Amino acid sequence: MFISEALAQTATGGGSADIMASVQQFAPLLLIFGVFYFLLIRPQQQKQKELKAALGGLKRGDKVVTGGGIIGTVTKAPDAETREVEVEIAPGVKVVVVRETITGLVVPKAANDAKPK
Repeated sequence: MFISEALAQTATGGGSADIMASVQQFAPLLLIFGVFYFLLIRPQQQKQKELKAALGGLKRGDKVVTGGGIIGTVTKAPDAETREVEVEIAPGVKVVVVRETITGLVVPKAANDAKPK
């Protein structure tokens, strides 16, 4: 008795309404993904690209920070393809580090020593 009534019912013809309902359901998810992309993912990718370019251009005399937080001066960086870089961490103390463990370059900033007028 109930089965025959269920089979006799037909689907409503609201095809475009179903599409709009599904778009409205996924719109907040798309918006959240867009915000995450522009605030988190894209800036991190740009930072990684800049770091990779900086590591490729390491030269003697650059001050670097390793992954362990050690600050040192590059004393030998043969070429961009070589994985090892020699870093002096103290006078007379040189260590060899893998290029990928360098997390950044130390760029000295000029002090603002301008005299007030």
